[in-house]
Amino acid sequence: MFVIIGVIVVTAAVIGGFVLAGGDVILLIQPAEYVVIIGAAIGSLLISAPVGVIKKIIKTIPSIFKSHAYSKEDYLELLKAFNDLFLLAQREGLLAIEKHVESPEESDILSKNQKFIKNELAKTFFCDTMKVMLSGGVPPHELENLIDAEIETLEAETKPAINAITKMSDAFPGLGIVAAVLGIIVTMGSIDAGAVAVGHHVAAALVGTFLGVLLAYGFVGPLATNMEVALEEKMRYLETIKTCVVAYAKGNPPIIAVEIARRTIFTDERPTFSELEKYMRGKTD
Repeated sequence: MFVIIGVIVVTAAVIGGFVLAGGDVILLIQPAEYVVIIGAAIGSLLISAPVGVIKKIIKTIPSIFKSHAYSKEDYLELLKAFNDLFLLAQREGLLAIEKHVESPEESDILSKNQKFIKNELAKTFFCDTMKVMLSGGVPPHELENLIDAEIETLEAETKPAINAITKMSDAFPGLGIVAAVLGIIVTMGSIDAGAVAVGHHVAAALVGTFLGVLLAYGFVGPLATNMEVALEEKMRYLETIKTCVVAYAKGNPPIIAVEIARRTIFTDERPTFSELEKYMRGKTD
């Protein structure tokens, strides 16, 4: 939602300021400049990024228009679900939670947390880790190493897409200059067409520079930043899951495992100890 608002604000501010200064919006409509800049940018992306990264970019971009932040309520639901699950394991043994991790959608504990259930990455991450724990024979430190390896892999496979978008953003001002130079060449070829025609050609050439800078700093650069922030929030959510599972695997009681995990949440979303305690007791008011 905020991405759409941001796009509208940037566009309105730039065009609105141009109009207030007495500019004619029609002058900004220069299809040839758009073709040069956007076409060259797409081409350079295809040259620099392998097919896998291109697919990742195409898959990731639509998701930026959705909320990828995790609220305090989301973390409370997550920690409560894990506390209830670990309490069940403590009372009836680890095998009692096998059906819950095998089919989390049908679990009367995990299915209460719809944000977690709908998050395929987090759900698979947690359930696969619990299955390893249920198989037995894996020391807590080895389990932690296993989880760390998966988190590093998930992060590493996403970063190339972000880097590709960032580099494309960095290239836009240069491509804008390319379009402008081509426009000046056209202008020089029409130098005997009169002052009015030359003026129109120069204006069209300058639109190329304008468009390159605007796309770089107004749209594509912020897009890369948005993707980077989304990745950080995704990794923080997984880090909280990892901390809770590892803490329980080390023999800590469920309430302590959940408390250790709570400390990994960023302060803006982190519930206090009292809030978590009340939530787990069902006192959400």
